[in-house]
Amino acid sequence: MLALRDGLRRRGHDVRIFASNARLVQEGDILADYQCIGILSRFLTLLQTANPWAYWKLRKVLHEFRPDVVHSRTFLTQLSPLILPLLKNIPSMYHVEILRPVCPINSKVLPDRSICRFRAGIACYHHGCLPLRSLLPQMLALWLWRKWRGNFDRFIAISHSVRQYLLDDGIESVETIWEPVSARPPRPSLLSPPTVAFAGRLVWEKGVDVLLKSFKKLLIYIPEARLILVGEGKQRSSLIKLISDLRISSHVTMTGYLPRSEMEILFDSAWVQVVPSIWVEAFGCVTAEAMIRGTAVVASRIGGLAEIVQHGKTGLLVPPKDVDALTGALNQILQNRELAEQMGREGRKYALKHFNYEEFLDKILLLYESMLSKKK
Repeated sequence: MLALRDGLRRRGHDVRIFASNARLVQEGDILADYQCIGILSRFLTLLQTANPWAYWKLRKVLHEFRPDVVHSRTFLTQLSPLILPLLKNIPSMYHVEILRPVCPINSKVLPDRSICRFRAGIACYHHGCLPLRSLLPQMLALWLWRKWRGNFDRFIAISHSVRQYLLDDGIESVETIWEPVSARPPRPSLLSPPTVAFAGRLVWEKGVDVLLKSFKKLLIYIPEARLILVGEGKQRSSLIKLISDLRISSHVTMTGYLPRSEMEILFDSAWVQVVPSIWVEAFGCVTAEAMIRGTAVVASRIGGLAEIVQHGKTGLLVPPKDVDALTGALNQILQNRELAEQMGREGRKYALKHFNYEEFLDKILLLYESMLSKKK
């Protein structure tokens, strides 16, 4: 959203960001133009149901700023559906980048790690996704969202996968626009040792445990291989223990969280970047970032990942949770430096064409104009 705001400002538009003050990682100054109260505590479920501070502050902002168009993203996680009545008479678009509108836990994965095929509702409790204490506020939030979502004039999904979930939930006329990524120079030529990279939150949904088990098997074929894990998360301690139990500590580097600029320098040495997700990835930004760098990708054949990775050309797709399939895919690339280079080149070519920021801005502006013309 910051990049979208700054890109539109460069084109002469007055664009401002309204957000809550909650954030998981602090990187210097707050960059939103307007803020309301947000929290990251155990009371988050209540705030997601109804955030009165978001309603009051946004009402004031809309009155003072009087925007021609409102472009919303991820508001259900902090701002709550309570803001939606404020958008009734303003051309508004919901740019859906997560599965929260169709899944209260934002994963579409059941506790047994199987894909959820149920419509959000009481089924979320029956199948163990929501505890009883969260059921009432989550169901109220879901009811308010479905009651007021008609106040949006347009719905944009960041992948065809997300679009299909929205259509299945009864939302009509959803358009897909893939996410853009910042361009950067191509990485240098690959050098030994063969290196595998992962970037993401250290949570079970990301499948890092699957990657570690797979990497253990990979060392049988490529003893000199290395693995870099970038990210933080509540599974960090259990993953450190798993690394120790698998006796691969000397081959694995865990950096913790890194700013993207530092991560990109580190990942310049990667022969392949792995996205072993178990949950339904809405898009897979780290995948697109790897491709723009010129790094081959091995990813789970699920959600948006299956759309943006061209199997056999820019990388390889494997079934989620399949340790042996992931080992085989990694071995295929790491045993063949030229294949890794070729997939990286093809991935970069694809990313420069399909994840271009200027074309993304063009599409967004056309949507704004379309909404404004319908309101006249």
